[in-house]
Amino acid sequence: MSESKNTADSPESATQTQPSNSWPSATTSLFLILILPVITATLIYQLDSFDPAPLPYHELTRRLTRRAPAHNPRMLRGSERVGFGVLRAPEDVAYHSGSGLIYTGCEDGWLKRVKLNDSENPEFVVESLINTGGRPLGLAFGLHNEVVVADADKGLLNVTSEGEVKLLTDEAEGVKFGITDGVDVAVDGTIYFTDASYKYNLKHFVWDFLEGRPYGRFMSYDSATKQTTVLVRDLYFANGLVVSPDQSHVIFCETPMRRCRKYYVQGEKKGSVETFIDQLPGLPDNIRYDGEGHYWIALSMAPTLAWDLAVRYPFIRKVMGIMEKYTGRPSVEKNGGVLAVDLDGNLISHYYDPGLSLVSSVIKIGNHIFCGSIIHPYMLRLNIQQYPTMAVA
Repeated sequence: MSESKNTADSPESATQTQPSNSWPSATTSLFLILILPVITATLIYQLDSFDPAPLPYHELTRRLTRRAPAHNPRMLRGSERVGFGVLRAPEDVAYHSGSGLIYTGCEDGWLKRVKLNDSENPEFVVESLINTGGRPLGLAFGLHNEVVVADADKGLLNVTSEGEVKLLTDEAEGVKFGITDGVDVAVDGTIYFTDASYKYNLKHFVWDFLEGRPYGRFMSYDSATKQTTVLVRDLYFANGLVVSPDQSHVIFCETPMRRCRKYYVQGEKKGSVETFIDQLPGLPDNIRYDGEGHYWIALSMAPTLAWDLAVRYPFIRKVMGIMEKYTGRPSVEKNGGVLAVDLDGNLISHYYDPGLSLVSSVIKIGNHIFCGSIIHPYMLRLNIQQYPTMAVA
């Protein structure tokens, strides 16, 4: 009896019984580490009310047979930074040939002018013009030296040469503008502009992309009658636009659809819409005509596998939306750049770089292109004569 008791009380016996006591603790730890987060994520997914819609994926992936553009895949090599630290996110850039000044709108509300350098004055001179009190995006010049501003927060504005800011319009058909975005002025004075999303504001524009519903509008404003007319509804983030050089149509960009469309304002096709160019090698923002037979389109980013999957599957966009809300979504923006096309939409030149993203506008002045950005504190300038594109083999 005594030997049996001693055996039961021995250290070896205590050691043998220890694993059975620790087994529930290990299982609990495994549950907390592996299973509980999955359950939590599933509950969040099921309970979150965000409900993305299917996008017309077939329109984004149809096969095209067209010649690839000449390209420069290292656009940042040779590029200069203009107005570094002074131009805070210069979203659109517009060139006034009469004065030789570049105009841009910054995230702090300021409209600024940049004087180009020359051999005698190698420095760029940046001048603050007026603060709109909002977020100026698209810019165009009116018939009387005024600057017409698509202000994301305020609406469509007119800035006189004396510096007076006047609201032209901020709603259409009883619906307020959410993101007044692109603008151009025809030779007859008609102002064409876009409301990228009447549901979301600029601060939350990513939700428009993730939701995948067409909340954008393309409109006109008649300065004489002060009438705002919706020309095209149900657009996917209607962005930059440009009046054609013959004034017969307006080209506007639909960013997530990677396309530009053409709306006829004159002629037999007046009032009709057709595709100008689609399957772009990036997501288009603003578009400008250079006066030399080419449109220049800013591409904020190139499509990636992550973007393609998000476009194709709404549940992925819901996951990205939940991440945006609670943890922050992963960055997928890269290979931003600019694209030159001819008047028929044929691809001519493509400048881009893996380290470049969220390019929002581009203009060509002489041998240089100037690019705006919605995030960077400067404009980029590249001498495209010194750093040209090369034909694709």
